[in-house]
Amino acid sequence: MTKIMNEDFLDVLQDKGPATIVSINGNPASVVNTWSQYINVVADEKILIPAAGMHSIEQDFEKDPKHELTIAIGSYNYQGTAGMGRGYHIHGSGQFVNEGAYFDQMKAQFDWIRAVLVVKIHDVEQKI
Repeated sequence: MTKIMNEDFLDVLQDKGPATIVSINGNPASVVNTWSQYINVVADEKILIPAAGMHSIEQDFEKDPKHELTIAIGSYNYQGTAGMGRGYHIHGSGQFVNEGAYFDQMKAQFDWIRAVLVVKIHDVEQKI
């Protein structure tokens, strides 16, 4: 089975940089930001993102549970396709949880959260 997340991607994910989350089916699209180093990988196809705000994205999911999202991350610290700088788009679907094992795990790490965005990754695409 082919892995969705390779080592090059995981290096960038663990670097200290911004992560932009876009609900691509929103009308208009909702956009929120976090830090890539806050994202926890729990399986090859699943990540957890702590949420203090992110109300616009959450409302998009309440309207349509099959709502799709894209997360953009990058780092100038790694060689990319055309010089220094590597960036990715993560495509997937998600849901917000405010109880259970994933919430407890993330709350222990980030005491300021109100929820966790659980993302099921469909694919990871290197952009640069």
